[in-house]
Amino acid sequence: MRNKDFAWLYLFLFATLADLFFILENKSDLRLFSKPLIILGLIIYFYLISKPIARTLLSRTIMGALIFSWIGDILLLWPELFAFGLGSFLMAHICYIIGFKVAQKNPGEIGNVNFVKAFLLNLPFYILAAFVYYLIQPNLGVLKIPVIIYVIAIISMVTMARERYGKVHAPSFWQVMVGATLFFISDGILAINRFYLEFPEAGILVMGTYAVGQLLIIMGIRSFIIQPQ
Repeated sequence: MRNKDFAWLYLFLFATLADLFFILENKSDLRLFSKPLIILGLIIYFYLISKPIARTLLSRTIMGALIFSWIGDILLLWPELFAFGLGSFLMAHICYIIGFKVAQKNPGEIGNVNFVKAFLLNLPFYILAAFVYYLIQPNLGVLKIPVIIYVIAIISMVTMARERYGKVHAPSFWQVMVGATLFFISDGILAINRFYLEFPEAGILVMGTYAVGQLLIIMGIRSFIIQPQ
């Protein structure tokens, strides 16, 4: 991992700060330039650091998640394309689910699963997702079924991140876990703001948690690439 690869994280940082500034200043037109650059910086960075594992399932799924996220970011710049953006992020979560499964010790091993313990550990995410859906479902209209599918996908993404506990070294686990949780929170805030109650802080909260979440996920996968077990 060369230090100069980190230069692309400056693009990510600059684009994120610029996008947050444009949100604060209500300059939506300028976000056409800032928002697409956020994930683009991470895409280039991950491409460079993942060369040692190029063409593996892990590399392809994480890169797929970033590309679908990038497409989703662009589509969500136009409210009328929300459904297409939702579909793109659905694919991103599916890619992350596979990637998180691969990025752990003995990913193909089934082992003994304590379903009661797993359910209790995942329960906070189930409750939060159910609560958000309860709030927004009266206003979903034709998006009700797609949103249900999306909720299942993002819960699966977060729980798959949690299930890496004890199967990877601590830095990789916690970076991915916190990142996935922030992604989950970002989507919840976005849903509430769009379908339940608009509030002025939503844009900052959505993009702030989203950007940090994506960065932590990639850094957690980087940590796994460097030290697989």
